[in-house]
Amino acid sequence: MGPTKIGILGTGDVGRTLGTGFIARGHDVKLGSRDAKKSENAQAWVKENGAKAGAGTFAEAARHGEIIVLATLWTGTKEAIDSAGADSFAGKLVIDATNPIDFSGGGPKLAVGLNDSGGETVQRWLPKAHVVKCFNIVGHGLMVDPKIAGGPPDMWIAGNDEGAKKKVAEILRDFGWGPPLDTGGIEGSRLLEPMCILWVNYGVRTGKWGGHAFKLLRVE
Repeated sequence: MGPTKIGILGTGDVGRTLGTGFIARGHDVKLGSRDAKKSENAQAWVKENGAKAGAGTFAEAARHGEIIVLATLWTGTKEAIDSAGADSFAGKLVIDATNPIDFSGGGPKLAVGLNDSGGETVQRWLPKAHVVKCFNIVGHGLMVDPKIAGGPPDMWIAGNDEGAKKKVAEILRDFGWGPPLDTGGIEGSRLLEPMCILWVNYGVRTGKWGGHAFKLLRVE
């Protein structure tokens, strides 16, 4: 993929990791937050990543991006989208890396249940965008250039637009992944988001974080 402007909503570990990955591959990235001047994460990240790194509001990041990544906590995703304005996403590939996880009861559970998904919800919020669920099934440490025994691991994706999914496949290849496993339309997020809970559960039970992922064994 040639040099592209990337807007990332969210300045946490996921947003910063993906942003650095895009910059390392020649893309121009703007991280978005409520107030970039007060975001220590955003300001430190910009200093670390040089001229192709920028920070702004959610709206500025969304307008900047030819491709937009949602890397917010689920509880802040609607606020970030509303702050950016739905028109800023129209016609664009939106990579949804969020997970609708609820920890209020102690352990993780899906905030949207099993008959809906965060990916579908985002697509309803952004009807003119091409939403692709991706990157939600592993920790941020494996999102770019995943190095793991038995790897590389597999990444599952879901989305309604075939062209958008082809772009995501190209991004994944550039980021060191193999061809993605396509679950079909955005309703496939109902399968992918529980995988995050499985990933978290393994980490909780073993006390080992960041070194596990999923791989499909194939009969060639």
